[in-house]
Amino acid sequence: MSFQAYLTVIEEKTGFTPRALVALAHERGLDAPTTKAGVIVDWLKADYGLGRGHAIALVYVIKNGATISDKHVGTDGVHHDETVELWLDGEDTRPV
Repeated sequence: MSFQAYLTVIEEKTGFTPRALVALAHERGLDAPTTKAGVIVDWLKADYGLGRGHAIALVYVIKNGATISDKHVGTDGVHHDETVELWLDGEDTRPV
């Protein structure tokens, strides 16, 4: 599954865009450099029912922003992403 696909599923499961969840994490102070991933995972599990894998994908975005490694960009493997920039504003507004 691509990184972007994880974010799409997160939106489907929670009803919130990734950007909205990042904003909620910020409001709770969960984007602080000292916040451990487990704290964020626990919040996403408890409040939104996300599993560990999806929660960890969002932890990455909360902690590092929307730019990912180019490791899988341009490949045709299972983890293929189109670009290093993730779309955080929801599938309905994602450019084709």
